[in-house]
Amino acid sequence: MWYKQLDKSWTIFLDRDGVINRRIFGGYVTKIEDFHFISGVLEGLPILAGKVGKIFIVTNQQGVAKNIMSLDDLHRVHQNMINEIIFSGGRIDYVFSAVNLKGEVNDQRKPNPFMAHKAKEMFASVEFDKSVMIGDTNSDIIFGNSLGMKTVLVKSEEIINETPDLLVDSLLDFVKKI
Repeated sequence: MWYKQLDKSWTIFLDRDGVINRRIFGGYVTKIEDFHFISGVLEGLPILAGKVGKIFIVTNQQGVAKNIMSLDDLHRVHQNMINEIIFSGGRIDYVFSAVNLKGEVNDQRKPNPFMAHKAKEMFASVEFDKSVMIGDTNSDIIFGNSLGMKTVLVKSEEIINETPDLLVDSLLDFVKKI
């Protein structure tokens, strides 16, 4: 299986809500108190960090454009998340956030490839054919597929029409497979 071949030459792209933290259906994580890691994430990320080259989060956060939260609020949530991950022995190399409204001109949100191209621009080692997108929505799978990445779908309440390369129960479930 392809996921057994992961090594330091591979890059992992992770969706945030629904993969790293509990997703608030119909709402947004607007402050640190709203952010709750999914069981197993803090256990799995250190293992993943030891296996692959780069780990990025690519997250759609239009709550900023809707003025439900500020960019500073988002940065505080992400800094707290990163601190917890580092404390647990894991790492996130960069967090890419699309904060525009869905459908805006120059839309940076997944499934558009903007955040992946930004990662490749910032980190020369990124090769999309040696990358994995792990998410819980159609837009995550479309994002990965459009760039030639392997795709992993984390099961959730979301209704999915896209076909991933691998279906898992959680990020930890994926980590245990590699």
